[in-house]
Amino acid sequence: MSVRLNPYLGFRDTARQAIEFYRSVFGGELTMNTFAELGASEDPREANKIMHSMLVTDDGLVIMAADTPNAMPYTPGSSHSVSLSGDDEARLRGYWEKLSDGGAVTVPLEQAPWGDTFGMCVDSFGVSWMVNITGAPA
Repeated sequence: MSVRLNPYLGFRDTARQAIEFYRSVFGGELTMNTFAELGASEDPREANKIMHSMLVTDDGLVIMAADTPNAMPYTPGSSHSVSLSGDDEARLRGYWEKLSDGGAVTVPLEQAPWGDTFGMCVDSFGVSWMVNITGAPA
């Protein structure tokens, strides 16, 4: 039996656009359910909002996202980041380019003091990302 830790991202009215954006970045299979489909809200304004979505990529990445119901507080936070790391430089640079496009680069993707290539950005949906490309062994 295995255990996985997956990011579950909360949005206010933009979960559908965000998870579709992540599918355009990473590829994979996307499933989405609205509040109406799951009978999860009596508020008609929430009928087409995303109650749960999950993107599973061929690389085994999993990202989940949902819209926060109107009755719940929503405060976008800056105390979390999603981290991508590995040694497939071309693939990770491709993800970086797509994630940072339309967002903000907070740390340029470049050689880090520990020998890897590292960068940080905030995508156009306000989610912070860290990308670390493993350097060549010394």
